[in-house]
Amino acid sequence: MVSTLKIEIEERDGESFLRDAYVTQPFRIMPVGQYKSDGASYLMIMSSSPGILSGDVYDIQVNVKENARLQLQSQSYQRLFNMEGSASQIMNVKMEKGSSFSYVPHPVVPHEDSTFKSHNKINIEDDCDLTISEIITCGRKHHGETFKYAHFQNLLEVYHHDRLILKDNVLLRPDIMPLAAMGLLEGFTHQGTFVYLNTKNEDVKEHIEFFFKVLEGLENVAFGISELESNGFVIRILGHGGEQMFDFFRKVQDVLWEEKVAIQI
Repeated sequence: MVSTLKIEIEERDGESFLRDAYVTQPFRIMPVGQYKSDGASYLMIMSSSPGILSGDVYDIQVNVKENARLQLQSQSYQRLFNMEGSASQIMNVKMEKGSSFSYVPHPVVPHEDSTFKSHNKINIEDDCDLTISEIITCGRKHHGETFKYAHFQNLLEVYHHDRLILKDNVLLRPDIMPLAAMGLLEGFTHQGTFVYLNTKNEDVKEHIEFFFKVLEGLENVAFGISELESNGFVIRILGHGGEQMFDFFRKVQDVLWEEKVAIQI
């Protein structure tokens, strides 16, 4: 089944709002920031389906107009059910000048024999801030389905003035890849990726140093932070729990969203 979600966020007099929306089953879009006073738009993607099924194709399109700010949230863990075939998701984001977009979804849980391919393509203009992350778990560990999924892939591409400035491709094939080996997951069961970049020529070195110190306080994880050629960085974490990673990524999101590096985590 092909499912579509299209939203357009506009800004007027310092307030960002949902200008237009179009959804098909099982999608719904709900406002969740009614009590916030920062002028940004806070929306949650909701679904009447318990997860992604074989044959599902999700088409998500987000347009953040000039000077608008959008924080997009997920409803819950994304389950990829057992599949005879495959499922896919495409998310296209257009960020106009001076806009901000932040999306830190819940972890993905691939069930046994699931095959899922995701492609996130983001076009970003000048004076923008982008935050996006993903967490992939080993599957239903307590059901004996650790690394029993068939194929998981998430491709992220970010373009600035039609020039590719970031490409990140996560591909996991447990049947042909020794995921526990050196250079891959090395005994860990969960992998998280957090990406931040801006086109405001704002330096990110203080952010990198701050988050590195915070990461040193996390238990039972391995991590690294890489500075991007553009003004940004990528945090990669290996661990044993999706909730731990998700909580940390949400805290990083809060720091960046509020543009405060000295805030306590």
